Amino acid sequence: MRAGPSNSLTDVAGLRVGHAQRVGGGYRTGTTVVLAPPSGAVAGVDVRGAAPGTRETELLDPRNLVSRVHAVVLTGGSAYGLSAACGVVERLADAGIGYPVAGGVVPIVPAAVIFDLGRGGTFRAVPDADFGTAAHDAATPDGGSAALPPSVAGVPWGRSGTGSPDGVVPVRGTVTLDGGVGNGSVGAGTGARAGGLAGGVGTASVVLPGGATVAALVVANPVGSVLDPRDGTLAGARYGLPGEFDHLQPPLQAEIDAWRPQNAPSFNTTIGVVATDLTLTKAQCGKLAAVAHDGLARAIRPAHTMTDGDTIFGLATCAGPEPDHDTLQEVLAAGADVFSRAIAHAVLAATGHEDAPAYLDVFPSAQRKRA
Repeated sequence: MRAGPSNSLTDVAGLRVGHAQRVGGGYRTGTTVVLAPPSGAVAGVDVRGAAPGTRETELLDPRNLVSRVHAVVLTGGSAYGLSAACGVVERLADAGIGYPVAGGVVPIVPAAVIFDLGRGGTFRAVPDADFGTAAHDAATPDGGSAALPPSVAGVPWGRSGTGSPDGVVPVRGTVTLDGGVGNGSVGAGTGARAGGLAGGVGTASVVLPGGATVAALVVANPVGSVLDPRDGTLAGARYGLPGEFDHLQPPLQAEIDAWRPQNAPSFNTTIGVVATDLTLTKAQCGKLAAVAHDGLARAIRPAHTMTDGDTIFGLATCAGPEPDHDTLQEVLAAGADVFSRAIAHAVLAATGHEDAPAYLDVFPSAQRKRA
């Protein structure tokens, strides 16, 4: 098996990703939006953490009416951050995208949050509808159909170091040179922490032998450790494809012995999306999300704790055929693996900051030297 062209969620054709974040002025937080095709994507959800913050998850029960969603919002800000979804709903409604009802449409936008309150210095400095608007516009080809709010306007996309240092920065989901979704301290992962290290957004994909694509995007913000306790490597990297993590090696024992993360009580949460281009039912999307939690638990120890709200959404764009029994098994297994890999990419690419150093800052010997 091989990764898709960008090794990212957008390798599932029809999905788009945008990020918006704010750092400074008391803020260190952000929002990530996954946009479905205009007709929507079939969706399911699986919530395993004991402290979730979510929106529209009950709607994704297979017994309930709506089967397709038009976007998924992943955001910082704990329960306050759910307001970011309102900005996405407004943008979609303005474009005529949503569930049709008499008089208009109702965009279906589930959401989940991480706990990052106070990580920029001010407890209530959290994402609002403007963050959702900016992230939506960063994901759209034309940057959105309407003017950005005043607090967001004037910042070139994909250049998170420009514009007002205290402003919301929209970052288009295709900012890396290969056209993939950027990993690291962007969007909802801006203020993330992962077992004492800097956390962030990570993504990965795989193309199955039959041609189907499975991919994941994660916001890694767990209370648990992302390290293999045996050798200090990133636990999720064990599931990498050939060559994906070959630039890494076990760090020196002295660096492992010196790492003493703070054990202060903390609220956290890891959230994400796992998707395929095959045609799945709502129940099968829920199963895909459930199996992706296996990948989460492989990469994070412990997972699904009382202070994590671990939530994963499963999406199917239905561009491909319905899978047979064996193909569905392959899709489910791949869903777990891409989620593990995405967590490793999130931590590896994250930028260190106060009280949360980057992985390679703590373990510099983990990166192989070029010959």
